[in-house]
Amino acid sequence: MQSKLKKHAPTSPGRRQAEFINWRKVLTKTDGPEKRLTSGRKRDVGRNSQGRITTRHKGSGVKRLWREIDFTYDKIGIPGRVVSLEYDPNRSSFIALLHYHDGEKRYVLAPQDVVVGTTVVTGPDAPLEPGNRMPLHKIPVGTMVYNIELQRGHGAQIARSAGVGALVLAQEGGYTNIQMPSKEVRMIHEQNFASIGALSNPLHGFMTIGTAGRNRRKGVRPSVRGTVMNPVDHPHGGGEGRTQVGRRRGPATPWGKLARGVKTRKRKKTSNRLILSRRKK
Repeated sequence: MQSKLKKHAPTSPGRRQAEFINWRKVLTKTDGPEKRLTSGRKRDVGRNSQGRITTRHKGSGVKRLWREIDFTYDKIGIPGRVVSLEYDPNRSSFIALLHYHDGEKRYVLAPQDVVVGTTVVTGPDAPLEPGNRMPLHKIPVGTMVYNIELQRGHGAQIARSAGVGALVLAQEGGYTNIQMPSKEVRMIHEQNFASIGALSNPLHGFMTIGTAGRNRRKGVRPSVRGTVMNPVDHPHGGGEGRTQVGRRRGPATPWGKLARGVKTRKRKKTSNRLILSRRKK
């Protein structure tokens, strides 16, 4: 399952720059998503429960149907057949519709090298094939995995974005050493489950948006650089013409909090002892 980038005729400046992923040869032609597995969902667009903006530059965008994705994988030992590969506007990777042998249908994240007709299964005795899911201690060193559990029974939490996968480095002391997509090396309990392979749509990060309108349809609002503001509006503002940040303490947020290169992780976080090597800066 490999997608390719395509370019359109340069009929406008935006069209000239834009690059899209050609999904036609990858995804299955359907009349729409599985109706029982979809629902409407009100998006927060960057606001908290009080309606105040807590994450800037989010809002508007095209309405989306929510697809219920199975991250728990509790169908142990029941094979499921891939009947379609579909686009999901709520995430970067593609999704696969599974028909299980007991008659149930579920959406899961689609890995690479899985096509329509492939059978996948979850369980300790599952074959070592893309899409299958098993405990980490059953997975050989050097295998790529995704949808990794951090805590047993909590479902897939790590490596869920398009094209990513984590690498199994070692098995020792009841833990599995895994190199995360960020290159951080972390110990995860060997009884936790993970899926074999890497996720689909690896070219997602190479797309060129092309136009501001396309970003707005995705729900991304415009942002303004702090250096072009007035000093009253941003710590980087002010000066004659184009100026640098010019702060002794370094770059800061609009509220004066230090940014870029500042450690934000709590020193006494419980899981710190499970990190063997920090991610590269």
